[in-house]
Amino acid sequence: MDEVKGLIHFYFGYGKGKTTAAMGLALRACGYGRKVVIVQFLKNTQSGEILHFSGMDSVTILRGTAASRFFEDMTQEEKDETALIQEKNLEKAIALVNEGSCDMLILDEAVDAYQMGLLNAELFEDFVKNKPAGLELVITGHKRENWLIKQADYVTEMVKLKHPYEQGIKARKGIEY
Repeated sequence: MDEVKGLIHFYFGYGKGKTTAAMGLALRACGYGRKVVIVQFLKNTQSGEILHFSGMDSVTILRGTAASRFFEDMTQEEKDETALIQEKNLEKAIALVNEGSCDMLILDEAVDAYQMGLLNAELFEDFVKNKPAGLELVITGHKRENWLIKQADYVTEMVKLKHPYEQGIKARKGIEY
């Protein structure tokens, strides 16, 4: 594979499409033989993209929480355990990058975990600011993070103008998850 300068993508906002965009990039990278590591912070429920990627040798998936509910609904013990899972997943992803087992790293909902204090802020910031030159780095989250906007090469804000959930339509398998 030719050495390509890796760039930083930051997708944020409350509109639909952050994870979808990141997974589309993963699919594209896999098509060209690149090794992809996907870390999904604060997620542990099944989704179509995880079902698909979990069968691919070129993709490593790291994810999980201590409970199958939103963070704000967890007990303190579940929150502490979830924070530990997030930290270990970030550390494992960085180790895979450092050993050359990753061409594209997707940190899905990393900004949420970072802003909630579930990640070692110094480790996360240092890694983003000093990522290996050839690594393509994709980061998603809901809220704006100004230092990351300055650091990123691509910044896209997903803005929700309308969503079926507002009409009582629940998330659909194969579409929203």
